[in-house]
Amino acid sequence: MKKYFVPLCVLFSLLNSCSNDDYVEILTDEDLAQEDNTIVESAFLNLPATPFNYADIVIPDFFLDNDVQDEDNTPNNNTVTDNGATLGRVLFYDTKLSLNNTISCASCHIQENGFSDPDQFSTGFDGALTERNSMGLANARFYENGRFFWDERAVTLEDQTLMPIQDLVEMGMTLPELESKLAQEDYYSTLFSNAFGDNEVTSQRIALALSQFIRSMVSFESKFDEGLAETQDIEDNFTNFTASENRGKQLFLSNQTRCFDCHDTNVFVGDNARNNGLDAVITDLGVGGITGNNNELGEFKVPSLRNIALTAPYMHDGRFETLEEVIEHYNSGVQNNPNLDNRLTQGNNVRRLNLSEANKQALIDFLNTLTDESFISDEKYANPFIP
Repeated sequence: MKKYFVPLCVLFSLLNSCSNDDYVEILTDEDLAQEDNTIVESAFLNLPATPFNYADIVIPDFFLDNDVQDEDNTPNNNTVTDNGATLGRVLFYDTKLSLNNTISCASCHIQENGFSDPDQFSTGFDGALTERNSMGLANARFYENGRFFWDERAVTLEDQTLMPIQDLVEMGMTLPELESKLAQEDYYSTLFSNAFGDNEVTSQRIALALSQFIRSMVSFESKFDEGLAETQDIEDNFTNFTASENRGKQLFLSNQTRCFDCHDTNVFVGDNARNNGLDAVITDLGVGGITGNNNELGEFKVPSLRNIALTAPYMHDGRFETLEEVIEHYNSGVQNNPNLDNRLTQGNNVRRLNLSEANKQALIDFLNTLTDESFISDEKYANPFIP
């Protein structure tokens, strides 16, 4: 969950004990192949006897072209395994990760919404609201600098996964409490043994497993992907597109809009945080609030546009309810400020797109082609707990 948490210094000190250097290396499926992985038997869980395939998802070449393969932030000590991601899936959906057993990761990252939250702000374990909107998780592994949250304060996904659990608004747990609580559940004894070779429950292992599950969420079966697979060239007209969808794609890639300059590669994700002119007077400090660098005030992570039609509301504060509002912001609503990204400027002024209504609609039509129905209905990413 990518939110703004007030007690940052407390969280960072708690997380210091589980930095990248402290992570134990997870066993690969090959390491465990000679062992008898126990079937998880639980009245609470519906898991297949043989784990779903998370480790060897066949990602087509057309998707990995356009530099996507260079964006992968998977660390060498935490490659995705079937058993590790299965454990991560259960953890992701388990409300026991919150103090009063009411909130899970999936409470704010809902599969049918592209693993985002349809509410502007998410509700925590005691009913309080977060200060930022939940970002979608699809293709989270394809972001080269590997940072997470809107203000990019988490250096890695492994760091990020533990922070909402400890947040006083979201889930309200301490890591020792979490370890003790999960160790009492029989199904975790089996799941941890299958993933790590023994049943010891540690916060480091929890972070590793959750990260594996999230990194396995690769979305590449949209209408856009069907067209790209056929043409092998993003700039060509796609035969499965309408005229408006092809026009929207052309506009998206053009120098007129420069959309692709910030949402690039076939994942349509940014390379760094940007200030996109939401406010002339910056109230949410964004990345600058973490780094203390005034030049980064009002900068936020540029999310992937995959499944964007499902992840409303938009922006870090969920201020825009529709894609129409988002397009109009970039068309006529960008506010000038000292840190405004240069892609949105023209000289000393804000660059206006001056799009016609037909062209605005064409952009929206194109963005709708990025919806992956297979991804949002795939059982291996769904809730494994029996209602």
